Amino acid sequence: MMYANYMGYSDVDPYEVVKAVSKITLEIREMDAERDDSFKPNFVPGGFSAICTNQYDQKWDIKSNEKNPVIRIRLSKKKGWQDKYGRRFVLSEKPQKFYDYNF
Repeated sequence: MMYANYMGYSDVDPYEVVKAVSKITLEIREMDAERDDSFKPNFVPGGFSAICTNQYDQKWDIKSNEKNPVIRIRLSKKKGWQDKYGRRFVLSEKPQKFYDYNF
C-alpha cells in the first residue's frame, strides 16, 4: 500500500492512497494519528516560551479511517503532488506524522 504524506510548513500528516485514477491523479484519505503515550515532550525555557528538546523522538499510532473524506491529488511537473488548494503531498511506502512543537 502506498501513502501520501501531507507536508505542511513543518508538520506532516498521513494520508493513504485509496485509488489510482490515472498516472497523474490519485484519490487519498487522511489517516487518524494519535500520539503514543510513551513519548513525553521535554520542554526547556527558550524561544518565544519554550523549546521541545526531543521532538524528533515522536511516536504515533496511525490507523485508517474509512469515515474520513476522500480527496484527489494530481501530479504537477513543477510542484509535485498537490490537491486543488495547492497543498503539497509526498508519496511514501509508510505513513508519517510529525508535529513541530518548536514552530
